[in-house]
Amino acid sequence: MGISTDQKKINELLSRGVDEVIDKGDLLAKLQSGKELRVKLGIDPTSPNIHLGRAVPLLKLRDFQELGHKVVFIIGDFTGVIGDTSDKESERPMLDDMTVEANAKDYITQAGKILDVGKCEVHKNSEWLNALTYKEVAKQADAFSVNNFIARDNISGRLKAGKRVSLREVLYPLMQGYDSVQVKADVEVGGTDQRFNLLAGRELQKLYSGEPQNIVMNPLIEGLDGRKMSSSWGNTINLTDTARDMFGKIMSLKDDFITKYFMLVTRVPMDEIASYEKELAGSINPKDIKVKLAKEIVKMYFSGKVADEEEEYFAKTFSEKKIPEDMPTVKPSDYDLLTVLIDAGFASSKGDAKRTIEQGGVKVNGEVVTDSNFTVPLGATVQKGKIHFVRLV
Repeated sequence: MGISTDQKKINELLSRGVDEVIDKGDLLAKLQSGKELRVKLGIDPTSPNIHLGRAVPLLKLRDFQELGHKVVFIIGDFTGVIGDTSDKESERPMLDDMTVEANAKDYITQAGKILDVGKCEVHKNSEWLNALTYKEVAKQADAFSVNNFIARDNISGRLKAGKRVSLREVLYPLMQGYDSVQVKADVEVGGTDQRFNLLAGRELQKLYSGEPQNIVMNPLIEGLDGRKMSSSWGNTINLTDTARDMFGKIMSLKDDFITKYFMLVTRVPMDEIASYEKELAGSINPKDIKVKLAKEIVKMYFSGKVADEEEEYFAKTFSEKKIPEDMPTVKPSDYDLLTVLIDAGFASSKGDAKRTIEQGGVKVNGEVVTDSNFTVPLGATVQKGKIHFVRLV
């Protein structure tokens, strides 16, 4: 398949879910030329799950891929250990190699829910970053001033507040920028929080006598609590979630985010989204549009049939407040509530289970239980949130 120069698709590529393009004129000309571009995205495996916030640039990669361009997907196994502080108000701790390796185990499979990974070029950045010498790092560092780094809002804020900023954090943009040198990126995609790191790629490509990459930046999406979606805050909708979890989480989103989610994490046509926006501004119940959003996202990662089933399940258990007759059963290893939640798959750890209980998110036989030491009787129905049920056997 050749390179598509369809102007309508190019216009949408450069506008839909895009906050800034550098250099837009240059990138537009290259897209119109029919030349195959190398389009890069790197993701640090700081969590085992890729969430919908990461799906935003992955979908933009797919847009490039569908025009015929070469996607270069980088798993940041080296940079994941070092830690990017771009969106953090405090120092991100270093991770160990084993944790990062374990987190990255299924990243290609997860990315494959969006990209045609068979047509991608896939790398781990330890391939080249492990080999760098102090002399080479010093050469790269000389291309930047400390003033450039500390002028960033989150860094200057931390310094003014007397918080520690490690030299390690200063070096991270060099590593991400050097990735662009190594893979000869023509374009890099990423969130607005990555602006400094993305620009570092342009500088280092010039240092190594290469042509500076263009940049396509996407806005960030909010998570379930209204803050930026982040694995460290646990407010994520993950590509690894079950269809039921995914549908239920989307239905719990604030109404203000419906249109933004349609724009950024689906590929529903823009005129259709505009019609939803008008309906939301009118008298229609936002829940009706949110159901359409939940179905669209579940359809993307599962199927239309599954999306229909989850809509029906949600209507019965939430809208009609019915306890499902076909709920799963579980025989827990112990009958204390913490263990029951973990064995039922409702919590990932005792800490996670305890938080859910203390926040009033668990019912036993229809009654809210806030005591983590509660013993669940045999045959009881345990409910987490509004749509998750299990019966103990």
